[in-house]
Amino acid sequence: MKLKQYQKASLTTLRKYLEEARIVGPSEAYTALTAEPELAKRLKGFASKYKPLKSSPDVPYVCLRLPTGGGKTILAAHSITVAKEAWIEKDYPMVLWLVPTNTIRTQTAEALKNPRHPYRQVLDEAFEGRVRIFDIGDFTQITTQDLSSNLCVVVGTIQTLRVTNTDGRKVYAHNENLESHFSSVSANTAGLEPIDNDSRGGFRFSFANLMHLHRPLVIMDEAHKAGSDLSQEVYERINPSACIEYTATPKGFNNILHTVSAQELKDEEMIKMPVVLDEAETWQGAVNSAIFKRAELQEYADRDRDDYIRPIVLFQAEKKGGEATVEVLKQHLIENENIDEHKIAVATGSQRELDGIDLFKPDCPIEYVITIEALKEGWDCSFAYVFCSLANIRSSTDAEQLLGRVLRMPYATKRKEAALNKSYAKLVSKHFSEAAMTLRDKLVDMGFDESEAEDNIEAEQPGFDDGLFGKPERRRPTMSVEVKATPQEQRELQSIAPGKIKVSAGENGNATIEFYGVPKPREEQALIEKAPTNMHEVLRAKLKEFKEQHPNELAPAHLGEEFIVPRLMTNIQGELVFGDTDILMEYHDWSLNDYPARLSAKEFDIVETTNAFEIDLDGNRLTVSVSDASSQLSLDIAVEDWTPNSLVRWLDSRIRDQWIGQAELLAWLSDIVENLTQERGIPLSQLMRCKFILARKLKQKIQSFRLLEREKVYQSNLFGPTARIEVSFDEGFRFFDDMYYDVPKYRGGQFKYKKHFMGPDEVPSFDSKDGGEEHMCALALDALPGLKYWTRNVARHRNSFSLPTSTDKFYPDFVALMDDGRLLVVEYKGKDRSADESRDSREKNLIGQQWAKASNGRAVFVMATMEKGDPKEVRAQVLAALGMS
Repeated sequence: MKLKQYQKASLTTLRKYLEEARIVGPSEAYTALTAEPELAKRLKGFASKYKPLKSSPDVPYVCLRLPTGGGKTILAAHSITVAKEAWIEKDYPMVLWLVPTNTIRTQTAEALKNPRHPYRQVLDEAFEGRVRIFDIGDFTQITTQDLSSNLCVVVGTIQTLRVTNTDGRKVYAHNENLESHFSSVSANTAGLEPIDNDSRGGFRFSFANLMHLHRPLVIMDEAHKAGSDLSQEVYERINPSACIEYTATPKGFNNILHTVSAQELKDEEMIKMPVVLDEAETWQGAVNSAIFKRAELQEYADRDRDDYIRPIVLFQAEKKGGEATVEVLKQHLIENENIDEHKIAVATGSQRELDGIDLFKPDCPIEYVITIEALKEGWDCSFAYVFCSLANIRSSTDAEQLLGRVLRMPYATKRKEAALNKSYAKLVSKHFSEAAMTLRDKLVDMGFDESEAEDNIEAEQPGFDDGLFGKPERRRPTMSVEVKATPQEQRELQSIAPGKIKVSAGENGNATIEFYGVPKPREEQALIEKAPTNMHEVLRAKLKEFKEQHPNELAPAHLGEEFIVPRLMTNIQGELVFGDTDILMEYHDWSLNDYPARLSAKEFDIVETTNAFEIDLDGNRLTVSVSDASSQLSLDIAVEDWTPNSLVRWLDSRIRDQWIGQAELLAWLSDIVENLTQERGIPLSQLMRCKFILARKLKQKIQSFRLLEREKVYQSNLFGPTARIEVSFDEGFRFFDDMYYDVPKYRGGQFKYKKHFMGPDEVPSFDSKDGGEEHMCALALDALPGLKYWTRNVARHRNSFSLPTSTDKFYPDFVALMDDGRLLVVEYKGKDRSADESRDSREKNLIGQQWAKASNGRAVFVMATMEKGDPKEVRAQVLAALGMS
């Protein structure tokens, strides 16, 4: 399973932390890493002072936060490899994987045991198939050979281990079947729980003692539930080598190392967002609305030919004693809504009608699932689109679990029909604001922060001038017109622009179409096509009058205007290619042989002491105890079989690089090992014991070579005397209506931008919540003389304009079109940049000016700043660059 970018970023941060912790310690590494500007910005309010394990302060203890639907389990599988290479440094570590409930324990163990499951495939690939999975109830099946020659993963619950009195618990009990694991262990080994009333002072042959002896890597799911003093005692008993936690809703005791936003999940097509909210005053009204929405979504699904989708409604009924119980709801669906009973499944503690049913099969008839809370564990069907709660979800602790099942995107792929990229919530409430607040709170409970939740809730019905959450929004002009339309025609009309057009059914086949804002030309065209033929002239006349009354309501993009920002190109070997450093590297030949195959004593050295190896790594001292170093070796390889070639082959398996031929890499590694053993005189046995650290150093060394080559290629092809660069409008970046439909919009303040390309309601959000300095820069642009229009250029978006840097891509903050046809690109540089960021800014300014120069006067680039915090400073800088000062 290919990882998403946010998942890769999470693992990169974890690796960086563990590698740094290996040098300076867990606490210092956490403090330093979370203080880095980019990570500190990401963590927002989640970062805090590091809180070590009470019993093991030198053990890494960190938590990764991912909202519901983020794929925590697949990340947990990958984190085993990261921890092995960056911290534990054993070929085959022991892993204790703890989950919150027995249901999830069983599911996780079964998935990890299944060779075809993505979780297991991650482990098999990393450990070459040498993987053993155990349910905690089967711990007696673990053999000494398993522990020495395989990755061993034991899946259990924290509750199994979390007890005050260990007597009577199998995991703490003496078990003769485990005797072979302790045959060579001294009776005086510290930390092992003793046998009661044993005058000889022996210890128990227990699972807990086995863990304590082998120091497992602990993977903790739902980590917000594991912060009690008793949980700390569990860690003391099992003596972990590291603890990596995962949660969507962290508590104060979790050391949050990395956090993922809801927007990142949405960008990666993992979740259906926004959630479209609709409320009804009665539960019968909510049910009817849910049925109507499912029918509408089915029509979209039938038009989506890529994959089979059958939208499902998930009903949360009330508990016994309530009005809308499971029985009452099912009867209502059959008798009053004419739903075929075969399309309904009840899944509660006593009724398990989904057991054995594959909801994804095209011949499955289920369209409605009724539950109370039973789906909160283990049920996952991404065909669930509509969450209809007939209970009081404000007080329900299960609603967010059920809603989380609705958010998952089918096939983790964005659908062509926009309606299939959203999820739908139908709630019973007499006040829409109360329903909106309730839904927001539930999303927060699922791991979204409050602003993300608010940005990703839409009203099914338009017309909330004051906003869903009391935030003032621009009042839109309104108009209504009556038409005769069948229920099917009403659904089609409603689907044209759900946030702008509302269709209300009346009597005798009449319907009222209400417009909240002037429809775009394509929306108007679709409306005419779907409306009854005898209403075409009436609609056209009404819409013409509406547009004449509000001539400034439609932005240039809404009227179909587009503009192109040209792409930087360069000539290489007679071919015009994109000026992208990754592409330039494809035309560049370089070899490891161009760089010396040696490590100096300052870069890497080993000094053996009585009980440890001291590794000098770039001036930092790392200590590896002799016992730890010995135990990390593969015991099936005899010492006499340690050869330079075996070390080279092992290093090759850890460092292998898709851009470097294996023969070339093997030759270079062979020279490295020869340099270390022959010229430097480091015994091969010491290198074998410290091979993980050596591999990490060599990987960094090769990466530094690559960065040097990238810088060389970047400078020679884009700035050198023989560089031949130009810009191409044919290969340029197209700016058009709805290009940022999936990006949150700026909602701060009362200011109405007059010249934003996509209109004042569609300005992509700024980096800071209130817009900050970027908002002030936008104010300066909006008021420029001679400006036709401007727009935010969203960083990392697939449609956005970018320029190359030697290490990455650069996305300027704003692009604009002037009345004289010139393009204006503005990058805002804050006044509080660090030295490293200043170097970065200089590189961005140089490539921006080079791009503008290549345009032959058709484009202008400005690196703007506000030393005094006054937008007039930006205005003056831009006007000067345009030659208008």
